[in-house]
Amino acid sequence: MDGNGKKQWFIPDAYFPADDNGHTYISHEAVCVLNTGDVEANIDITLYFEDREPRTGFKAVCGARRTNHIRMDRILDVNGKGVDRGVPYAMLVESDVPVIVQYSRCDTTQSELAFMGLLAY
Repeated sequence: MDGNGKKQWFIPDAYFPADDNGHTYISHEAVCVLNTGDVEANIDITLYFEDREPRTGFKAVCGARRTNHIRMDRILDVNGKGVDRGVPYAMLVESDVPVIVQYSRCDTTQSELAFMGLLAY
């Protein structure tokens, strides 16, 4: 299979809450990458903010014919810094081969918990 999808995806509404409301399971987001092609995908993620310059240097790999759920609460940039909590941002996800990208968020700020998932643009 040649690979489906595209090389550039946008996620305009991302947010890693600062508070987990006492849950041991923390709030998190995931950039879910599906690579149906025969070549490994090298992923670059750029974060955009309302009040500061973009952050680059977030990198991941998705193997050929594999999936990778990139947890934004665990990923570090090339300088070893993670995603800031409590700050709204948007993402540009770029791949060197066509992939499919889905975004999901688990919000533990309420006792009932909430989950959201959507296909990136």
